[in-house]
Amino acid sequence: MEDIKNHPILDIPERKEIKFNFDGNSLTAYEGMVISSALFLNKIQIFGHHVKDSSPQGIFCANGQCSQCNVIANGIPVKACMTPLKEGMIIKSLNGLPELPAEDEPVSVGDSDIRIIEVLVIGAGPAGLSAAKLLGENKRDTLLIDDKDTLGGKLILQTHKFFGSQEDVYAGKRGINIAEILGQSVQELQNVEIWLNSVCLAVFSDGFIGILKNNEEYVLVKPKYLLIATGAREKMLVFPGNTLPGVYGAGAFQTLVNRDLVKAAEKVFIVGGGNVGLIAGYHAIQAGIEVIGLIEAMPKCGGYKVHEDKLRRLGIPIYTKHTIISANGDKQVESITIAQINNKFNIISGTEKTFACDTILIAVGLNPVDEFFFKAKEYGFNVWVAGDAQEIAEASAAIFTGKIEALKILKNEGIKITEDLDKLQKFSEVMKEKPPPPVDVDIIQKEKGVYPVFYCNQEIPCNPCTSVCPNEQIETVDDLITQLPYFKGEEECIGCGKCVAVCPGLAVVLKDYKKDKNNPLVTFPLELSAKKLEKDQTVIVVSNDKALGDFKVHRARILNEFPKTQLITIKLPSKIAKQAVAVKLIKSTYNEPIDLYQKSYTDDDTIVCRCERVSVGEIRKWIRSGVKDFNELKALTKVGMGSCGGKTCTPLINRIFQEEGISGESITPGTKRPLFIEVPLGVFAKAKIKKGGN
Repeated sequence: MEDIKNHPILDIPERKEIKFNFDGNSLTAYEGMVISSALFLNKIQIFGHHVKDSSPQGIFCANGQCSQCNVIANGIPVKACMTPLKEGMIIKSLNGLPELPAEDEPVSVGDSDIRIIEVLVIGAGPAGLSAAKLLGENKRDTLLIDDKDTLGGKLILQTHKFFGSQEDVYAGKRGINIAEILGQSVQELQNVEIWLNSVCLAVFSDGFIGILKNNEEYVLVKPKYLLIATGAREKMLVFPGNTLPGVYGAGAFQTLVNRDLVKAAEKVFIVGGGNVGLIAGYHAIQAGIEVIGLIEAMPKCGGYKVHEDKLRRLGIPIYTKHTIISANGDKQVESITIAQINNKFNIISGTEKTFACDTILIAVGLNPVDEFFFKAKEYGFNVWVAGDAQEIAEASAAIFTGKIEALKILKNEGIKITEDLDKLQKFSEVMKEKPPPPVDVDIIQKEKGVYPVFYCNQEIPCNPCTSVCPNEQIETVDDLITQLPYFKGEEECIGCGKCVAVCPGLAVVLKDYKKDKNNPLVTFPLELSAKKLEKDQTVIVVSNDKALGDFKVHRARILNEFPKTQLITIKLPSKIAKQAVAVKLIKSTYNEPIDLYQKSYTDDDTIVCRCERVSVGEIRKWIRSGVKDFNELKALTKVGMGSCGGKTCTPLINRIFQEEGISGESITPGTKRPLFIEVPLGVFAKAKIKKGGN
């Protein structure tokens, strides 16, 4: 690995180098990085070994939700993905259980601080920020907390432009920019107090919320109203090798690459064709990382077609109706084995292929982080929920639900609201809908004048192109946000290129036949080069399914409103102009399968509980013996009793129950304890070590 020195979207800041020590080796990283990113920067993916079977451990979620990345930092067990690196820090691999401090070490203890607040918002992502903004504007005393050091949640990982409505959810702007806009608007509000690096630990029956403020001070907060906007955690799959270092969530990859500017891999393979997987693939390419391929179990990818098209145009193989057989390697990922599946999701023998890669990104969906909401509801809090904690959807939908739930709180307070809640709710549902199948679109191919061509063919909520045309010549049918755009042509297109630059799907092309109808000028968007292309530089023009040839750049420009999208104009023969949809900079390379990885596996080799190393085979054994109570399963196997508290394995075990023919109604769920995040016991007593025993 190495640090990213050039990126087409992200500005590379000046960063101060600092030294630290890992397992006796002196290393260098950058100030402000978390430990996990610093280790990746130094090509270290193995952070320790499990006490049960000495299996290598690395990162998985990079979001504080699991404990796969634990290390010992200055003598204290910490999550590497959540702990900032400090100059001179002594870090050791976590191999087994950490050494406990001396029993007779003197400490001082104290009472926890107590805060009474009108509204507590947990989570400063798109939903939490949107809610806090509205509450603050309505003079409600609001406390907004988040476990990261920056406002924005997952927005700060998103370098692509967002879909939706430009007016309502900043469509056409990148996630990183939306985070800045929302964050700044909330920081300017006098009624909103913000605690960053502050983890919500528990919801208690007496109406208090336990918060570890600034990662050091335990505070009890009692809110009149509580809004949960805690987002989502990534789903995992059960397959042999699923816990090898190098197998991790797509969100973790985006954290390493887009937040911490670490080139986290050389060759990645992506499992999952939803928006998360498709976008992660494009982010990898922008960071100079080779994408070997992407598999999707369904007949078609579930993400937006424009995201899929971006990968296909760049020559990324997408294998639908395929599944992962295994992640292969002794200490970390060396290859992936995949196979085709039939309509019953059974593997078709003889279709197995193995590809060399060093990283496997799991992008098979998200689970809501909703345990805080359900516990608060159980204890009788005045509680609301927004964003992915309410329902998994796009970040643009989260902005809407945050606003809606804040309005409900205001309404509950007796404050008159002017917004139409029913209308907002309906629009929110539109934003949360799954993408429909693509439709057949007749592409206008007239050989005169200047006009935009729209290569989007899926009716998803998106309309920024209708907002930027200076002559208001782009509309959707009946002005519906889910309808496809078209060029009215009542006034002549001036060729400004704004519609090309704003499109989140990079699906608008501008054609100019004014000077030469046989060789028109065609303008494409490009977001793959940190350096502006030069006149006469050679690029590759492509259609949706093939390369059309090498051509020289006629003109390259960047609009002030869209500083990271280059508009590349090329003179093309008319026949090719009618097929051309994009440009790329390098030829596609197809990676041939390597010799098939021949190791045979059983359920006993496949881990379902990462923390306690419990296998699928052991879970099936107890289910088949009659166990239907998750708590009994815990007692028998320790499953779900590890550091993460069952956050990753519980959905997987529920699926195993289903595979064994046991319905969800027949299963007794596990008891959720108030403490949802692991924390040293001394935090609750405000324990501090006395120097010199005094």
